[in-house]
Amino acid sequence: MNAEIDLQQIIENTMVLVLAGGQGSRLKALTETRAKPVLEFGSHCRIIDFPLSNCVNSGLNRIAVLTQYKSQCLIRHLMQHWGTLNNSFGGRLDILPASQQQSESWYQGTADACFQNIDYIKSRAPKYVMILSGDHVYQMDYRKLLAEHVKNGAEMTVSCIEVPTKNAANQLGVLSADSKGRVTAFDEKPCKPHPLLDAPEYCLASMGNYVVNAEVLYRLLKADAKALESDHDFGKNVIPNIIEQHKVFAHRFRGADGCQIPYWRDVGTIDSYWRAHMDLLNNSDMLNLADPSWPIWGSALSSAPTQIRGGTQKGQCDLNQILIGTGCQLTNCRIHHTVLSSNCAIGDGASLQGCVLLPDVTIEAGAKLKNVIVDKGVTVPANLAIDDINIAKHFGFSVSEKGVVLITQQVIDSFADVEIYFDVPQKSTSVSPIRPMHSELSTRNIVRTHVPSALNER
Repeated sequence: MNAEIDLQQIIENTMVLVLAGGQGSRLKALTETRAKPVLEFGSHCRIIDFPLSNCVNSGLNRIAVLTQYKSQCLIRHLMQHWGTLNNSFGGRLDILPASQQQSESWYQGTADACFQNIDYIKSRAPKYVMILSGDHVYQMDYRKLLAEHVKNGAEMTVSCIEVPTKNAANQLGVLSADSKGRVTAFDEKPCKPHPLLDAPEYCLASMGNYVVNAEVLYRLLKADAKALESDHDFGKNVIPNIIEQHKVFAHRFRGADGCQIPYWRDVGTIDSYWRAHMDLLNNSDMLNLADPSWPIWGSALSSAPTQIRGGTQKGQCDLNQILIGTGCQLTNCRIHHTVLSSNCAIGDGASLQGCVLLPDVTIEAGAKLKNVIVDKGVTVPANLAIDDINIAKHFGFSVSEKGVVLITQQVIDSFADVEIYFDVPQKSTSVSPIRPMHSELSTRNIVRTHVPSALNER
């Protein structure tokens, strides 16, 4: 029998559940008002666009997205930019908010989220159910995962990737498999991940993606729902409890050559979110949003072109390794190793190094930023310098473990009540100089002032 025809039949018999209800609390203010999967990434897309794009690029077009935490922004994005799935890709995308279908509680875990929608799944009569995490950044052909699942005669297949053990500790589910790929152990976020025998510095980490035979899934979900001690989570409960009685296999995510470890990131922290953006600038071969053979179907927030100009002093923009979204305006500024989302405005003389700007950000003239993430809609005042973590902490900005500063409008608006520090031309005598906060700042031309109260009205 022709393998290609078999694969097409497998695809037609598969439905996809994308779990997109996560809060993402480790991302702090970035997810205070919206779910993690709808957070912007790169210059033109959202995190959830990665698994959804992987689906349509793989020919999978029967998709349901399960939402819960502060889902209004996510639902709006799905309706506006993925609601045409039927017309564009010949498929269908349904949105399934937590609606207490099987109990009076909201989704209690990943397995419970699927159980709450078991009637919906059955109504679609799939033979295979693919369950995907909605908050990881990667480009993957799911057809290989499906083909391997069927070839192995598996009841469940867990997609996994090799990661350094130090990165997986306390962060990721880790599994072990025998020479045939059958899973022999699964630990959810262990403090000491089990290393690979041939590469002891690495382990097999679960990507949070699974393929399950539909009839098996129904039985597993019902059994887990009855287990009072369960957290109703695939990684914590379901998978560890079934590996001895069921055929659970591991599918190693590999590059096109079958050897290279592809790009995959859990962007669940400020550091990992910032790092992934820097990877986007530095390693375009590993993560290429412009790859025509595997596009990430993003959603530009503006149809206006980006404008770059020299400014009033006939200067020029100094740009190096940057990614710019639509509708941006850059004026006589210096921008290196930075990602600008749509509708950002960078003022005359501003300097950005290692920054991630979410949409609708304004950086006023003379501001200096280094290794920061600027939240959506923030206006950074003129001449404000956030290029040192000690200064950032003094202002009250959140600073990550690895020194990435998160700039929010709430903290900026609080400046009217505290003394703050600006970089100004040395000839300025409008305010009095002050003593530096520590020795590293002794050569900085820093002055003390108060932000006008009008800033709070923005």
